[in-house]
Amino acid sequence: MIHLHHALVLFSGGQDSAACLAWALDRYEHVETVGFDYGQRHAVEMAQREVVLEEVRKAFPAWADRLGPDHRLDLSAFGAIGDTALTSDRAFEMTARGLPNTFVPGRNLVFLTWAAALADRRGLGRLVGGMCETDFSGYPDCRRDTLDALQVALNLGMDREFVIDTPLMRLTKAQTWALTLGLGGAALVDIVLEDTHTCYAGERGARHDWGHGCGVCPACELRSRGWREWEAAGRPALKA
Repeated sequence: MIHLHHALVLFSGGQDSAACLAWALDRYEHVETVGFDYGQRHAVEMAQREVVLEEVRKAFPAWADRLGPDHRLDLSAFGAIGDTALTSDRAFEMTARGLPNTFVPGRNLVFLTWAAALADRRGLGRLVGGMCETDFSGYPDCRRDTLDALQVALNLGMDREFVIDTPLMRLTKAQTWALTLGLGGAALVDIVLEDTHTCYAGERGARHDWGHGCGVCPACELRSRGWREWEAAGRPALKA
């Protein structure tokens, strides 16, 4: 049986997926997480996933009671197909298609399909992802119309009633910081700052006011700009 109050969060260990995890824990009875190892050059995110999950459990006992197993899926063969700046050591730049070369074709489609297969086995009716089409890098598989189509396909193909939740879809990165504060207060903001990993270059040595990262890759630029905009606005809290 599929439970629509039970969720599976696509959890990379980054800022956005941490906000989505908190969002799901705030509203669903049971929440599990899944991470994908696809040969990403910022593989440090896979280690940080475990750190973030442990810190959330310690800081939020009520959420810890709702937080179920974490799953890790090996998609290294898929990552090898893409040959992008996320899976090989190359400069970050725009391609002839007008997309950053960090775009891994079909990544979110594959992630959600595998997540749905896992959710089917686990009885989880909600698939929660941090896709966003407001402050984003232009990836076509982050758009809500793409995910609406995929939701229909998954439900037809599996004869289920999955719902793909995208709580950040219409938010700016500044609003994602505000949502983090609104969901978990300063404690959750501190976890995002200290323990999440977003940087595509896999850099954890430098600690900026917005967290760890190289500061120049597309992911760091989005994260740092959102932080600055949130600070300039007085660090407001956004209720879920």
